[in-house]
Amino acid sequence: MSGSQENRGQQALLTGATGFVGGRLLPVLCQAGYRVRCLARNPDHLRPRLPAGAEVVRGDLLDPASLAPAMEGVRVAWYLVHSLAGGGGFDEQERTAARHFARAAAEAGVRRIVYLGGLGRGEGLSPHLASRQEVGRILREGPVPTVELRASIIIGSGSFSFEMIRALVDRLPVMVTPRWVRRRAQPIAIEDVLEYLLAAAEIPIERSEVFEIGGPDRASYLDIMREYARQRGLRRWMLPVPVLTPRLSSLWLRLVTPLNAAVGRKLIDSIVCDTVVEDRRALEVFGIRPRSLAAAIARALACEDQEYAQTRWSDARSSSGRLTGR
Repeated sequence: MSGSQENRGQQALLTGATGFVGGRLLPVLCQAGYRVRCLARNPDHLRPRLPAGAEVVRGDLLDPASLAPAMEGVRVAWYLVHSLAGGGGFDEQERTAARHFARAAAEAGVRRIVYLGGLGRGEGLSPHLASRQEVGRILREGPVPTVELRASIIIGSGSFSFEMIRALVDRLPVMVTPRWVRRRAQPIAIEDVLEYLLAAAEIPIERSEVFEIGGPDRASYLDIMREYARQRGLRRWMLPVPVLTPRLSSLWLRLVTPLNAAVGRKLIDSIVCDTVVEDRRALEVFGIRPRSLAAAIARALACEDQEYAQTRWSDARSSSGRLTGR
């Protein structure tokens, strides 16, 4: 990945740098020539991982007064935060943060915002996905042109979805599979997400835009688990059951995987509708050709086997209920 010469020395702001996606994007932006400033509530947590030339400043999206110094001189800002493990009122927290960010960006003269949201359409969206899309709407309706990328399952070493699949398949020779594992998604490799996020700062747009991104394969969680098992050389039996509520599914995950139960439940609660690409304009506008599901899993496995997982969803400490990195 490489940025254009116009990026050289351009000031960028990255939120969510402690999260899985943001932590991977940080060195990519630096390599593309941006001068990257990271916004973090706890700069000391991030500082040891900063690439050369990057800086971190203290700020909180729920505290608008803290955003002005972080926005100073910024030309493009990446918004990669969410409150996946938040309790009651998490959606209002996300709306408030988005309004503060959009206002501060406008006042600072930011030229573009890039936001990573979630795929899904219709009235049956989960509260989590609905909130993600509401955040995108708030950013797009602000005066700063915004590119919203909507993705489904992100496959990569360290991602919550991949670690959940890996833990389930590695630990359970026989799995009782609830109905949600059959919902269709359009998985995309983390490397392809990063390419989209980088390119989103440069594509010509006249107004704010939404682009749906995904790999070439439509697959359910069950399909992904089977492909993972195939590549691992594991024989697994998956037994469907007609009823297993999201709450029971999250308790099931808590028993058999090391993953955070609150985050697991939020993820499962969000799997109530298909999350597939219906608008294919991203393929034309960006010219990016994402890799297949099999290739994405192979890449993730290679990174795991080489202990190459640069960032993990758990680095964001998302069990706190506060806004955290994506």
